[in-house]
Amino acid sequence: MRAMSRDRVRAGDGYGDGDGERDGDGDGDRHRERERDQDRDQDQDPDPDPDPDPGGAPVRDHYVDFLRAWAILLVVLGHWLITGLVRRPDGEIVAPELLAAVPWTQWLTLGFQIMPLFFLAGGHAAGGSWTRARSAGGTAAGWVGQRAVRLLLPAAAYSGLVLLAVGVSAGLGVDPATLALVGWAMAMQFWFLPVYLLLSALTPAVYALHERWGVRVPVGMGAVALGIGASVAAAGSPRPGAVEAVGALNYLLVWGVVYQLGFCWRDGSLGGAGRSAAPIALAAGGGAAFVALVGPGPFPVSLILVTGQELSNADPPSPAMLAWAVAQVGVALLVAPVVRRVLERARVRRAVRVLGAGSMALYLWHMAPVLIVAAAFYLTGLAPEPGYGSAAWWGLRLPWLLVLGCVLAGVVRALRPLERGVAGVETRVRPASGLRGAASWPMWGGLGMSVCALTYFAGHGFAYGGAFPVWPAVGLGVGTVLVGLTRGPGVLSGAARRPDAVTTDSTGGADGTSGAAETDGTGETGGAGGARETSGAGGARETSGAGGTGRTSGTGGTSRTSGAGGADAGAASR
Repeated sequence: MRAMSRDRVRAGDGYGDGDGERDGDGDGDRHRERERDQDRDQDQDPDPDPDPDPGGAPVRDHYVDFLRAWAILLVVLGHWLITGLVRRPDGEIVAPELLAAVPWTQWLTLGFQIMPLFFLAGGHAAGGSWTRARSAGGTAAGWVGQRAVRLLLPAAAYSGLVLLAVGVSAGLGVDPATLALVGWAMAMQFWFLPVYLLLSALTPAVYALHERWGVRVPVGMGAVALGIGASVAAAGSPRPGAVEAVGALNYLLVWGVVYQLGFCWRDGSLGGAGRSAAPIALAAGGGAAFVALVGPGPFPVSLILVTGQELSNADPPSPAMLAWAVAQVGVALLVAPVVRRVLERARVRRAVRVLGAGSMALYLWHMAPVLIVAAAFYLTGLAPEPGYGSAAWWGLRLPWLLVLGCVLAGVVRALRPLERGVAGVETRVRPASGLRGAASWPMWGGLGMSVCALTYFAGHGFAYGGAFPVWPAVGLGVGTVLVGLTRGPGVLSGAARRPDAVTTDSTGGADGTSGAAETDGTGETGGAGGARETSGAGGARETSGAGGTGRTSGTGGTSRTSGAGGADAGAASR
């Protein structure tokens, strides 16, 4: 395999359903229905954003969960759709770049570049998460550290396995070009991780700006991003190193605009309850700007990097990407009432929860099935091979997607022991919510090292030049250990201050109020399986992993559940 499509897709709430909402066939009272929904939702990995209803019960916005699940699903399908394999007469397997070989397919990226929704939902959830942690006495360092360790542990476990395979393959003399290509394919999704980690680290600061300036913050960030994008476009190709460095800021600025719009959405600044002027303005304005930038403007239509194009909308994110993201936010807000009505159906909500519960595993491992299918069907000559991009080739795309989906399901199932192990580690090593001062320095240093290593992998893959990446591997490992082993002092939970409160930390610690549990905005709970700890007046309950069963000591004691999915027995698991 030599010419894998280097698309680098820039891919990439509370636990009650509200008063009166039922999650079944109508039998049982509201209390039982709400308890059942809460148990299921504790399985879910997207970062929920509970807000109390007028009666004081936490209300979950299932639409936020839907946006995350939908984004992950389309990222996976998009990667698979544009990846086509060809077996040459000499037996070599290559993967021509579809977007370059069949240029009209670049229009398909308008539908599959869906990551703005993920950042929108992540900002919505992070705003509530940080607000609750802060009100419970948590610190910025504690909050950032807890969220970071939940992203880094599953990413480090995935990277460790891939790097192990790279090292063994290199030692066995595998062709360096093939090894480099496979290593790149397995890291193509990593661009998202350093961006999201940095936005999470900046959340306490940028949320303070939001509280002071509101929608003016994303407007200002967007203006700066437009200026940087214009300078990158004017520099031509190849671009000077200084222009490249400045252009890289647009990863934070463009995606940060959408993240900040998530704050605005959460506090009602973008309308709601029948008000649609702001969403219409975002959708129409963003769409019109995109048309202008890719029509008479200099930017390509593709929202994914295409080899040979002088300008890219994705590397770094361009003004056209910003316009499309803003339009996508507007459309998402406009269709929210309709989708929420659909989500009132229990079966639909369950499907969203199941998909959300496995989102981190899907995100990390979804290119592994391509390699497995290549070995099983293409190396053996069993796969039919019509002309690349022909009508017959497109006709086989559906079976291709179905086969990859089945293989991915098997991969995810086989990884459950690993997920349980990672979840157990996360439970033991997450930083304390009261982390502050000098005690937090190792966490910040480890976070920086991890971001640098992940950035390298995103740009070069796991085997650049066919060689084992020693220093990035060391950086990710040491950085993850530093983040995970930074403890620091804790803080009083909400329950300690308010006897009737049951509090949950956004990343598994004792933070938050009103009995609202939440998970990480990336779609992953407790890393690869989930870990959540809830403390309240009656004691503490800690859940880690996926699908485990619990054991409970008496009143005021501790209930601990471990296994894959981080759910009590009977709840849906990953």
